[in-house]
Amino acid sequence: MSRVLEVPSPSTDFVVHKGVRVPMRDGVELLADHYQPLTATPAGTLLVRAPYGRRFPFTLSFGSVYASRGYHVIFQSVRGTFGSGGEFTPMVNEIADGADTVAWLREQSWFTGTFATVGLSYLGFTQWALLVDPPAELAAAIITVGPHDFAESSWGTGAFSLNDFLGWSDMVAHQEEPSLVRMLARQATAGRRVTTAALDLPLSTGGRTLLGEGAPWYESWLRPPQDDPEHWQRLAATAALDRTDVPVLLFSGWQDLFLEQTLAQYRRLRDRGVEVALTFGSWTHTQVMTRGGATVLRETLDWLSTHLGGAPTTRRHPVHIHIHRAADDGWVELDDWPPDPTHHTLYPRAGGALAQTPGGGHLMFTYQPADPTPTVGGRLLSPDGGYRDDSALADRADVLAFTGEPLPADLYVVGTPVVELAHRADNPHHDVFVRISEVDAKGRSYNVSDGYRRYAGDSASEQVSIETDAVAHRFAAGSRIRLLVAGGSHPRYARNLGTGDPAVSGTAMRAATHTVAFGEQTRVILPTGSRRQPTDRRTRSPMALNVSGS
Repeated sequence: MSRVLEVPSPSTDFVVHKGVRVPMRDGVELLADHYQPLTATPAGTLLVRAPYGRRFPFTLSFGSVYASRGYHVIFQSVRGTFGSGGEFTPMVNEIADGADTVAWLREQSWFTGTFATVGLSYLGFTQWALLVDPPAELAAAIITVGPHDFAESSWGTGAFSLNDFLGWSDMVAHQEEPSLVRMLARQATAGRRVTTAALDLPLSTGGRTLLGEGAPWYESWLRPPQDDPEHWQRLAATAALDRTDVPVLLFSGWQDLFLEQTLAQYRRLRDRGVEVALTFGSWTHTQVMTRGGATVLRETLDWLSTHLGGAPTTRRHPVHIHIHRAADDGWVELDDWPPDPTHHTLYPRAGGALAQTPGGGHLMFTYQPADPTPTVGGRLLSPDGGYRDDSALADRADVLAFTGEPLPADLYVVGTPVVELAHRADNPHHDVFVRISEVDAKGRSYNVSDGYRRYAGDSASEQVSIETDAVAHRFAAGSRIRLLVAGGSHPRYARNLGTGDPAVSGTAMRAATHTVAFGEQTRVILPTGSRRQPTDRRTRSPMALNVSGS
């Protein structure tokens, strides 16, 4: 298997010391499992801090796979989870508890003197929390789909990311269910139950009905950051981006819910001169460790051997990206992100075309919060996320669809597209959702890149400019580019009730009629290139991404 994955083979046996008690400054003890390699020359020490338990598949992903290659691993359950003392309040205690865990680690006779951190999602946040005041012994961090600012993750568009964080709260609230059968049954119906709860009003009532007595933090998340900035500051580790000089390896996916956070982390560390590398695959949040597992493990082991063991790196370029739907294996190596693009502009027209030149006229649609435009695919923390057939969206009365002509040649879109709309709404409280999709030769449409914004100002005349998700995507010759415009995407985002009432308590609803005018101010700007050279997989030399023309 190691040969297939192109990673170093296991080098040692190991033993696991379970339930090791780690004291915190307030007297609480957190439980950890210590994976001890049976070798006189350990490769280093790794710290993993997680709220999801110390069981399969985490035992494999963050325990045995590294212990069998010579690393001591401390795999700790964070406060209030799986036997660790105290109460679990997401994000709040991770800075202090991480520092206390390192203080304990220093005193262990087997400690190798330096250590690295690894982990994904919430395990990534615990790493950013530690990097707020980086310990001297911390030599490297490998952060996979890990946010640093929960306020930005949950309210960055102006609308609450309802599906993701109600769904996550439900999962965490019931993850220690003693009956495995009952827990698996809950997971199998999670999407349906979250969608049902998300339709209930007020949101606090629907959420609490789903959560029961679990997740007591949920109602506080329904209050936007501007209403309680002090509360939301406790849920962030943003200061780490300005304080750490530790080499950081970042992993994410084009369909990951924390995509923007990972790119912000890369840019900030790069601009400060910190050693940072970035790998983006065509993955969702969970696919990073399934479809992307081999890539993540291979590059992680290389990063660890370089920064803990002093070995030369095999990484020649800081940025690795996967081109979704590429004709070959799709992997590209770059000196930076994003590459300098050519901007290819398309113009929606009143007849539903997406053309090379602007037209005139306008179209209207009405968003009804009582029957919200549904979410189809996209960057969801859900099995329903990712790249999906979204053809049905184009047929809805509350969606405008604009479709281009078949492409004469492959078109590579690499970077951050922008959708600009000359737009008005008759209700100042409204949302705008835009999506770029690819329509194949059979007429099926698949999402590529989304953008979302909530507005609450004077809507008499607006020029809307929305950056959609960063992408690396090949639109195949013969396919067509499609733009969708709508007034919502539910339950990915809490629907705009149209009244300005607080999300936590609002129940009244008012529709919003949107008008999009056509001309030079309504356009789609794509960062494009025309062709790629194939990779040399034997030498992993960089693949040339030609963005000189379209």
